[in-house]
Amino acid sequence: MIQALAVRLFTERGYDATTVTDVAEAAGVSPMTVYRHFPTKEDLVLVDRNGPLVAERIAASSAARPLVRRIGGALVDAAATLTGGGRPDDPTAGEKFLLARLRLMISTPALRARHLDNHYALQQAIVDALGDDVTDPDAAFRARAAAGACLAAMHTALVRWAEDDGRTELPGLIAQALVAAFGADVVDIGRSGEENPRRHGEGGGS
Repeated sequence: MIQALAVRLFTERGYDATTVTDVAEAAGVSPMTVYRHFPTKEDLVLVDRNGPLVAERIAASSAARPLVRRIGGALVDAAATLTGGGRPDDPTAGEKFLLARLRLMISTPALRARHLDNHYALQQAIVDALGDDVTDPDAAFRARAAAGACLAAMHTALVRWAEDDGRTELPGLIAQALVAAFGADVVDIGRSGEENPRRHGEGGGS
């Protein structure tokens, strides 16, 4: 609830013009309560469930699958979950909230800088989720390279999604970006609610 109110205030008034005290007053709590859950102002926008969702799906995937396919599939699945529709008991669920956060991250310099930190944290979370499959330095290096490339493709899709005002389904856009970067076999075809990337004729490297 606090995060949902913060994002709304930042959107309406501007990120720099809105203080943590403003957010606390709108939520009916003390600034200390806000800081207990969100240690910095930037966290009110940047904190999300994407990292744990991606890590969970990678850990559950088969080690026999290629790295990029495991990571790409996890990114698409996590996006489908996060944009799967808001619930009355969770104002931070659904694509409307995610789109508002993304617009703030793109338009606010302080958030863009912190977003890069989150990118590195997600990259490490992906490597950690691979567990015993990346125990030696060479395997860890390959995993970081694969994760970084997949995250770059995802970032391109996120920017496009924001530019399109969320009119295109985000999981499908991420799948298209992955296909453009790695070829048509990088993502599973026929995921529920996902556009078939092969239909667009995109398949760099295929």
